[in-house]
Amino acid sequence: MSEISETFKHDSEKKSADNEHYVKLSHNISRYDQAVKRGMLQYSNLDLARSRAGSIKYRTINDLDKYLIEFEARFTARGGKVIWAQDAREAIDEVLAVMKKYDVRKVVKSKSMITEEIELNAALKQKKIEVVETDLGEYIVQQAGQKPYHIVTPAMHMSKEEVASLFNQKFNIPADSQPEDITAYVRKLLREKFLQADCGVTGANFLIADTGSVALTENEGNGLMSLAFPRLHIVIAGIEKVIPSIEDLDLFWPLLATHGTGQQLTVYNSIISGPRQDGEADGPGEMFVVLLDNGRSALLAKEQQRQALSCIRCGACLNGCPVYTTIGGHAYGTTYSGPIGAVITPHMKGLEKWNHLSFASSLCGKCTEVCPVKIPLHNLLLQNRKDAVEAGYTSASWRRGMKLSKRMFMSRYLMDMPGSATKNFVIKQFAGKLWGSQRVLPKVAQKSFGKLYNELNS
Repeated sequence: MSEISETFKHDSEKKSADNEHYVKLSHNISRYDQAVKRGMLQYSNLDLARSRAGSIKYRTINDLDKYLIEFEARFTARGGKVIWAQDAREAIDEVLAVMKKYDVRKVVKSKSMITEEIELNAALKQKKIEVVETDLGEYIVQQAGQKPYHIVTPAMHMSKEEVASLFNQKFNIPADSQPEDITAYVRKLLREKFLQADCGVTGANFLIADTGSVALTENEGNGLMSLAFPRLHIVIAGIEKVIPSIEDLDLFWPLLATHGTGQQLTVYNSIISGPRQDGEADGPGEMFVVLLDNGRSALLAKEQQRQALSCIRCGACLNGCPVYTTIGGHAYGTTYSGPIGAVITPHMKGLEKWNHLSFASSLCGKCTEVCPVKIPLHNLLLQNRKDAVEAGYTSASWRRGMKLSKRMFMSRYLMDMPGSATKNFVIKQFAGKLWGSQRVLPKVAQKSFGKLYNELNS
């Protein structure tokens, strides 16, 4: 077992036994569930919308080269510049080179998981460039020195009292400050940061091929101000973010909003088609889009798992997953947590070291049920497991356990043999440690199903 998987097991066991953590996470996700239930009412046929969105995304993924070239041609025709980056190091080097050229010292940054993926903040800090997260949740975890806990809700794991205590330590505001007080304080502070910034960095919810545009979705207006005030705007986006047409947004934007936060439509939806044009009053003088691979081509090469590249990062699968809602986001040890993270991370970062994430699943199918683009996530988790076993990445003890289990379950004699005490002893010896010290190991019934069936029908 690798060091990474051992750390995951340790952190997961610790979090699953933390009742305070469970209460906070359950409370926040229950509020999400209520909001989503209301948001779904806008659809007369949600299943049809999901099917159409899934079909568009999957067809686009299979013709990714065509749509990316179209996006680049349209975007550069309006004065934008495109940079292709194979991995995180290359992306960071390119971004730093652009910032050096424009003498950037202060950066405002809109919420972006892909910048977390390449650890952009650490790279900027190393170069003495000030970088400020402008999404409230991201700003909170930045001040706490943590990574985002959730794709959509970065500070989901923190209570309002913990946030107030953090801001009391950092900014000396009253320790009993309410969420409204903290929001007002951050709003005032960030307004100055927007005005002073040399560069704004954002992600992209979608890249629109037929217009060469970046579609940005957010609820606080911080994304819009991150690109409107600074003279330089840098977008960092995964190559899978492309969609064929601007007309597809009327399908994807409501699906993203409803499944992400329960809204009918997110508050701010911006379409940016290059730098400021002649006659326009605001916007950046220069705009760059960094198209990042960083393992996505490895996932694209997988005939089954490539469908996971259709993900629109709504976070619905995390909120529905019994594993995520028990261990939380940090235990995964990677940028993308929950079911989608367990599918894509092993291929983006290496199946040998990261295949344990695909085994950390109940396979209940809830993730597939709630996905707005109908990614069969539980099936892809199984496919990952199959690939890991065939590649020989599972431990010898695990393989022996599976072999013995298979032999037992395929033998009617062994299944029906008497002696539940003996069976329970054997199970405890072989599976006790795997089951974990915080969980009660199930016991074998005194009579098997076959014996009960024969007794009832004799």
